[in-house]
Amino acid sequence: MARGFGRREFLIMGSVTTGSLLLKACTNPEGQSDSGNSSSSASGDTIKVGILHSLSGTMEISEKTVVDAELLAIEEINANGGVLGKQIEFVKEDGASNWDTFKEKAEKLIDQDKVVTVFGCWTSASRQSVKEVFESKNHMLWYPVQYEGQECSKNIFYTGATPNQQIEPAVTWLLKNKGKKFFLVGSNYVFPKTANTIIKEQLKAEGGETIGEEYLELGDQEVTPIIAKIKETMPQGGVIFNTLNGDSNTAFFKQMKSEGLGPDKYPILSVSVAEEEIRQIGQEFLVGHYAAWNYFQTVDTPANKKWVADFKKKYGDDRVTSDPMEAAYIMVYLWKQAVEKAKTADDLDKVRQAAIGQTFDAPEGKVTMNGNHHLSKTVRIGQINDKGQFDVVWSTEGPIDPIPWNQFVPATKGYACDWSDPKKGEKYKLEGA
Repeated sequence: MARGFGRREFLIMGSVTTGSLLLKACTNPEGQSDSGNSSSSASGDTIKVGILHSLSGTMEISEKTVVDAELLAIEEINANGGVLGKQIEFVKEDGASNWDTFKEKAEKLIDQDKVVTVFGCWTSASRQSVKEVFESKNHMLWYPVQYEGQECSKNIFYTGATPNQQIEPAVTWLLKNKGKKFFLVGSNYVFPKTANTIIKEQLKAEGGETIGEEYLELGDQEVTPIIAKIKETMPQGGVIFNTLNGDSNTAFFKQMKSEGLGPDKYPILSVSVAEEEIRQIGQEFLVGHYAAWNYFQTVDTPANKKWVADFKKKYGDDRVTSDPMEAAYIMVYLWKQAVEKAKTADDLDKVRQAAIGQTFDAPEGKVTMNGNHHLSKTVRIGQINDKGQFDVVWSTEGPIDPIPWNQFVPATKGYACDWSDPKKGEKYKLEGA
């Protein structure tokens, strides 16, 4: 068992009232809210928040779905009285799968739209692009996707998994159940590269072997050279650990199948392929392969059954839910709870402190916000079935505490983060480490 176990071009669309969306600010003839010059982010009868995801480009396949989840949470909250007696008004912006655009839109949301918080990003490249904006302006970002760790910002709350809540337990499970030889395939940016650094260190420590490591630029679908290397270096088969993001996955899985490299000899475990990606790629190309997440649509909890039913009622019976969507949904509620405890949406220092310790009966199970701004979460591994869903083949017994600074990587081993203690903060040395 892995170490640490014991755990995106639109303007304002208006705030949501019971059963419908109503514009709360003055509107122009096109129906867009013209409230960018508001002097207070929580003035009048609304509290203004930002939504910043890729609604176009290579990451559109994934990020549009988390927007849907965030809007559902906002609608529900508004229908139940809002936050501090005010309705949530949102400003939606398109990061367009371009990291400079993300930065520009983050600045706009904070400086022009005067939002009190932003729910946004998917890739670590987009998060790191906006991180300096939120830190320099002492603002607040809620980030919903599993990531590589090696970061712990005072200005960001992370509701997806850290490596010890996804990657590390997946590697351990694969070593025990699928083989010792690993081929690493990923997109060419920070998350896959850092994740693979962690995986290589873990394989050294746990008796595995890295046979190959290849990357594609985001959006690149020329996978033939990578698949040729997999066949050359692992002719008898082996584990493929997949950190590809976006529509590169479509080409990869389709060509793996056309080449006859099936899950019997070449099991692929992905950490960025969930139910929505299966729906987009086609389940016939993924059956038998695996993914590690904290949530699957098939999780058997009362909260999940209700959430799936509510999501399908709003967006259609053909829609599916996924881990990043669930993490996006619950982060809106966690922010709401923190604001209500702090009794203010504008005083971000008070909201940050109030967020620590918040719990939520999430579809995945109970989650708790730790002092390091990450959630305790249950870990699950699922195998893709012929219905485009996941059969859970392994899980932890309960939530696992998050470890942002990785304990397999020598440079960060022995370090931790704790924003509830001013003497510790972003990075401190553990006693005895």
